[in-house]
Amino acid sequence: MVKFMLKCFVLCSVLLFGVLIGMQQANQGMLKMKGYNDPELQGAFQVESEQTGDVEASILGNKVTSQDLQQKQEQLEQIEAFNFFSQVGKQFASIVSNGISTLVESFAEWINRFLR
Repeated sequence: MVKFMLKCFVLCSVLLFGVLIGMQQANQGMLKMKGYNDPELQGAFQVESEQTGDVEASILGNKVTSQDLQQKQEQLEQIEAFNFFSQVGKQFASIVSNGISTLVESFAEWINRFLR
């Protein structure tokens, strides 16, 4: 299960970066087709380093900073999301576990009575 999730995560990451690279290539193609540099036409993914050593990144025109990421992480930690499928899975697992343990106990009692 862990291998499957890891493979899915890697595949989705590769596809996401492929889409971003494709958007950047399309932007460069549009610039070449226009023949001049339009300041309103921005790239899909831009990374700029400042003289102070800080690095700014923007994805699709939205600035991404580490502070934004920390705020989002804190917000996600505060939200206690209810996952319906997780709860159903837990209940199903407990029902199956109780059923199997009951069957094993009854089978063991039957064998004990048979051997006496």
